Amino acid sequence: MTKLVHEAQQLLAELDGFRVEIDEANSRADIILDRPPFNIVSMLQRDQLRVVFEALDADPKVRVIVVRAVGEHFSSGGDIKGFIEASPEHVSKLAWNIAAPARCSKPVIAANRGYCFGVGFELSLACDFRVASDTVLYALPEQKLGQIPGSGGSARLQKMVGVGRTKDIVMRSRRIQGPQAYQWGIATELVPDGDLERATDALVRELVAFSPLAQRTAKKLLNDTEDAPLSIAIELEGHSYSRLRSSNDFREGVEAFHEKRKAIFKGS
Repeated sequence: MTKLVHEAQQLLAELDGFRVEIDEANSRADIILDRPPFNIVSMLQRDQLRVVFEALDADPKVRVIVVRAVGEHFSSGGDIKGFIEASPEHVSKLAWNIAAPARCSKPVIAANRGYCFGVGFELSLACDFRVASDTVLYALPEQKLGQIPGSGGSARLQKMVGVGRTKDIVMRSRRIQGPQAYQWGIATELVPDGDLERATDALVRELVAFSPLAQRTAKKLLNDTEDAPLSIAIELEGHSYSRLRSSNDFREGVEAFHEKRKAIFKGS
């Protein structure tokens, strides 16, 4: 009998340029970019990141995922030489791989400091929350290479900040500093560099305290209705609300509220 080998088994045999840490006690997983000083993301690493997100999404021990990096910079971007060497078919998968945080049903936090360029920025934009150090610089510099962002960067950014600001960033390869990124809503939180880990930890604790079922429902609903007309978005919201009303977590939340105690959610 032929033994079946899944792509994931081969991809996860040896992680390239990053590692994964799972903290079961805090229901947390960290994906840590670890190719200092600039944490350049290789082509193989993009494929591996997708598979890792899928594995963590299926892991019941993990409630929240954090993407962070070793050193002063989150990532200066991708391996430029790798783009020339990769086949057109491989390059066509780049956006799908980097969109893995958005497809993941669990909350995903990006902890950004220093350079957050190219695919590093695109990966962060695919996350649900971006906690940024005041040292952060966001940029999509592909115009300097005669290219455009290819992993969802300009598309996600346009939804977030509008077409005018996106043209200003993409067409000029502009670097956006932390305060401006926070003002525009790119960064969801801006903290002094020394507080980045503390702020990230606090957000993890906050998210873990909510119902995992309600968190998954909220994320999927917001993702699915981003482009929907208002009437359809309200309709889908109503259906999601109705389903949650019959959940054990909702019952526990209501009972805890009336009993003036902390709710203990189990995700059912």
